[in-house]
Amino acid sequence: MLKRLLKCVKGYWFYTIATPICVLAEVLMSVLIPYKMADLIDKGVEAGNMEVIKQTGMVLLSYALISMMFGILSGVFSSIASCGFATNIRHDMYYKIQTFSFSNVDKFSTAGLVTRMTSDVTRLQFAFNMSMRMASRAPANMIFALIMSFRINRKLPLVFIAILPFLGFALGMIMKHAMPLFKKVFESYDDVNRVVQENVRGIRVVKSFVREDHEKEKFETVTGRLRDLSVKAERIVAINAPVMNISMYICSLCVCWIGAKLIVSGEMTTGQLMSIMNYILQILMSLMMLSMVFLNITQAKAAGDRVVEVLDEEADIKNCDDPVCELKDGSIKFEDVSFAYADSKDCLKDINFEIKSGETIGIIGGTGTGKTSLVQLIPRLYDVKTGAVYVGGDNVKDIDLKTLRSGVAMVLQKNLLFSGTIRSNMQWGKEDATDEEIWEALRLAQAENFVRTLPNGLDSPIEQGGSNVSGGQKQRLCIARALLTSPKILILDDSTSAVDTATEASIRKGFKEFMPEVTKLIIAQRISSVKDADRIIVIDDGIVSGIGTHEELLASNRIYQEVYESQTKGGDFDEPQAD
Repeated sequence: MLKRLLKCVKGYWFYTIATPICVLAEVLMSVLIPYKMADLIDKGVEAGNMEVIKQTGMVLLSYALISMMFGILSGVFSSIASCGFATNIRHDMYYKIQTFSFSNVDKFSTAGLVTRMTSDVTRLQFAFNMSMRMASRAPANMIFALIMSFRINRKLPLVFIAILPFLGFALGMIMKHAMPLFKKVFESYDDVNRVVQENVRGIRVVKSFVREDHEKEKFETVTGRLRDLSVKAERIVAINAPVMNISMYICSLCVCWIGAKLIVSGEMTTGQLMSIMNYILQILMSLMMLSMVFLNITQAKAAGDRVVEVLDEEADIKNCDDPVCELKDGSIKFEDVSFAYADSKDCLKDINFEIKSGETIGIIGGTGTGKTSLVQLIPRLYDVKTGAVYVGGDNVKDIDLKTLRSGVAMVLQKNLLFSGTIRSNMQWGKEDATDEEIWEALRLAQAENFVRTLPNGLDSPIEQGGSNVSGGQKQRLCIARALLTSPKILILDDSTSAVDTATEASIRKGFKEFMPEVTKLIIAQRISSVKDADRIIVIDDGIVSGIGTHEELLASNRIYQEVYESQTKGGDFDEPQAD
C-alpha cells in the first residue's frame, strides 16, 4: 500500500523532503535552548552577573527566532506537499474510475467510490501532513533531548528509558484493538453516503409517497451504527492520553526526587536540574506526539487500503493487443450468448440471433426478463459469460472500445442530463456540433418545438439531472444527443415511455425516413412502440422466446399474444395516429 501511495507524491518531492529537514533544524534549535538556559541560571542569575545574562539572553533569542523560522517553513512546505499528495490521489482515482466497466463500478458502489475520493483521501492527506512534521519531529526531539540529558547527567535520563517498555506495550495494544474498528467505521461512511444520496436524488418520490419518516429511520440506523463504532474506536484511542500523562507525571516526580538529592550532594546544579526537567518533558511530549502519529496512521491505513483497492483495480473490460479501429456497419450477431451479473445466476441464456445493418428491431418482454442486459452487451458495457457478440462482423472484444461505443448510441429510460445548457448537453454527442446540426437532431427527436419556446433557446439552462424539464422532454433531449453521434447502431431502451403515442410515432417515422442505414433497437413495454419494426424479439426469463414480425408473432408466439391481448383488452390499445 505504502509503495503505491508514494507514487502520488510525484511533483511534490522537494516539499516532502524539505519539510523534515526544516523540522530537524527547528528541533535542533529548540533542544539547544534548555542547555543554554542552565548557563543563564548557574552563571548569570545565581552569580548575579548581568553581562552573562544579557549575552546568554541574546543567544537564546536567536535560537528561538531561528527555530520559529524553520517551523514556519516546515508548516508551509508540509501544507503544499500534503495538498499536492491528496490532489494526485484524487486525480489517479478519478482517471482510474473512468476506465471501469459497469461491473467494476458495481463492485464498489457509487456511494463507496464517492466516500473513498472524499473522506478517505482527506484522512490520508492529514496523516501525510502529520507524518512529515510530527513523525520526524518526535523521534528527532527525543534523540536530541536524550543526548543533551546524558551530557548533563548520566543517571537521570535512565528514569525515562526504564518506562519505555510500558509505553510501547500500551501503544501496541491500543493499535491492535483500534485498527479493526476503524475499518468498520470507514465502511459505515459508505452506508451513510448511500442513504443520503438516495434520499436527495429521490426526494420527489419520498415526498410524493409521504415517506419522510421512513427515510429518517434509515438515516438514524446508519448514522447510529457509525456513531457506535466511532465511539467504541475512540474510547480505545482515548486510553492513550491518560497512559502518557501518568507516565509523564511519574517520570517528573522521579527526576525531581533524584535531582534534589544530587543537588544536595553537590553532583548537580539547579540550572542543570531545570535543563534536564525540560528535556524530560520534551522527551515525554515527543513520545505522546509519536503515539498520536501511530494512532492517526492506524486510521489512515484503513483509509489507505480502501483507496489503493480502487487504484489497483483492473478494468475487466479493455482493448485487446491489436484492436479493430473501424466499425464496418451496424450488423449485430449474438452467438450462444449467456450472461450473469457478478456471482448471480444467468440472466441471459443461449441467445442466438442476427440483425442486418439498417434493420429496425423491437425488443419486448416483461420486467426483469433481461432486455436491458441484452443491449448492454452490444457496446460492451458488460462482457458475455459465454458465447460471443459481433458488431459489423467483428467480435466486440476485438474492436477498439472508443470506436465501438462511438458507433453504438444508447438512450436509456433514466438517461441523465448534465448541469449546463441544452447546447452543452447536445455537444456531448458531438463536441463541435453546429447549431444547424443540433436543431436537426432536436427535430428528429421531436424536441425542436419546445426548445424554441424557451426564452434562451439552445442556451436555456439545464439543472443537474435535468430536474427542470419534464420526463418526456428529458427523454427527447437524450435521443437528440444520441443522434448527434452519427451512430451505426441506435439503442432506445424504453426511452419513449414518457412521451405520448403521437409524438412517439413521429419519432419512429423520422428515424425511418432520415436514418435508413442506422440499425435501430427499440426496447418497449407497449406493442404499439414496436409494431411496425422489421422484426420483433420476444424475451422471456432470459431466453429468446420468438423472433418475427408483428403478424408472425401474433400467429405463433404465446407470450406475444398474451401481451397484445392485455394491451388491447377494453379497446385501450395505443394505435399510432394516421398522418
